[in-house]
Amino acid sequence: MGSRDARIDAYIAHAEAFAQPILTTLREIVHEGCPDVEETIKWSMPFFLYKGILCNMSGFKQHCAFGFWKAGRPLEAAGLEISEEAMGQFGRITSVKDLPTKRVLLGYVKKVKQLRDAGVKPPPKPRVTKPELPTPDFFSAALKRNRQARDHFEGFSPSHRREYIEWLVDAKTEATRQRRLETAIEWLAEGKSRNWKYEKC
Repeated sequence: MGSRDARIDAYIAHAEAFAQPILTTLREIVHEGCPDVEETIKWSMPFFLYKGILCNMSGFKQHCAFGFWKAGRPLEAAGLEISEEAMGQFGRITSVKDLPTKRVLLGYVKKVKQLRDAGVKPPPKPRVTKPELPTPDFFSAALKRNRQARDHFEGFSPSHRREYIEWLVDAKTEATRQRRLETAIEWLAEGKSRNWKYEKC
C-alpha cells in the first residue's frame, strides 16, 4: 500500500484558497490511479513516488501546476497535449475545471504506472543543432590581428564559437563590447573557451 505524508496535508492547508481543491483533487486521483504511491516533499513541493518519481504538484499565488516526471514524451505519444505555459504538462491551473476529466487524468496516472512497471525509460531528447552564427566584422578584425586567438577560435566547435559571438553581440554599450572583445582575444590566445572557468579540469 502507498503512504501519505502529513507535510502534504500542511502544504495544501497553507495553499491559496483557490489552490486547495485543485491540489486535493490531484492528490486523490494520483492515489486512485497508483495505490502504491508514496508521498514526500522535494524542493518544497509535493512529490509522488512509485519506482522513482511519478509526478509532482505545486501551488503558487495565482495558479497550480502538475506534471509527470520524465513521462511527458510517452504521454504526448499517447495523446496528451503538452502545455508550455507553466511547469508540468497541464499549463496554468487556476480551478478544478482547468484539469482534464477525472477519467482522462486517471488514465494518465495509470499509463505512467504501467511504464514504471515495465521499466520503460523515457526516450532521449532529440539534439537540436543551432545554425552557426556569422562572426561580426569587429570580432573578425580583432582575430586577424592575433594569429593565436584566430587559430584557436577557428579550431573550436561551433557551439564554443557561438558562446563568444553571443557574448560580444549582447553587450549593451560600446564600452562593454570593447572590454569583452579584449577579454575574448586574451582568452582565445590562451586557447580558452568562453566558459572555461566552469569547465571540469
